Amino acid sequence: MLTARAQESLDTLDAGALDEIRALRDETERFMLRYKFGMDEVITKVAILREEFNQANDYNPIEHISSRLKSLDSVVSKMRRKGVEPTFDAIRDTVTDIAGVRVTCSFVSDAYRIFELLTAQPDLRVLKVKDYIKQPKPNGYQSLHVIVEVPVFLSTGAHPVAVEVQIRTIAMDFWASLEHKIYYKYERQVPQELLEKLTDAARTAAELDTRMEGLHRQVHGLPKAHRATSLV
Repeated sequence: MLTARAQESLDTLDAGALDEIRALRDETERFMLRYKFGMDEVITKVAILREEFNQANDYNPIEHISSRLKSLDSVVSKMRRKGVEPTFDAIRDTVTDIAGVRVTCSFVSDAYRIFELLTAQPDLRVLKVKDYIKQPKPNGYQSLHVIVEVPVFLSTGAHPVAVEVQIRTIAMDFWASLEHKIYYKYERQVPQELLEKLTDAARTAAELDTRMEGLHRQVHGLPKAHRATSLV
């Protein structure tokens, strides 16, 4: 239901302007839908791996799969922060995290294993990799980030879509979730004392990952894990 002011503004538009608005709306919906489909494609690939591990192995390295699609407002705001005109072409070339998939694993070695299995698939093209496990962020954050390009087949043909995949352990996922809530509560102006405690908690989470994986390997008679060479 439109307000009186909105209705008055709408009444001042001629038919041509209304057609342009409708065309822009439809183009925007199609643009964002491609990213949703690209995200769905990656989710399917990871879900297939998880189901295969369930059927063929005693151990499944994939604990959880989640996803999110940025809102158009969030995308436009990011473009403005970058000082880039928010056109469809510019968004496609500049913003690579519109569609995001998160894979939560039990151990660090699992994260690398899933990364290798996913990126080895021939219909995926790796655009960028950031290995925050080998090289953690200053705040202690650890995760594997990879931007992949996946083809989305529509009635208009194949459309390559960028999808960001984050792969991390349960411990680090818990830490990242708490950090996000703290930054949201303090509107990104987090007191220094809390920042220091968060960094210390990240180190504790990393130590827990190492100890738990060591126990897992000891119980199952597996060789000691070695941190993979940086993928950056």
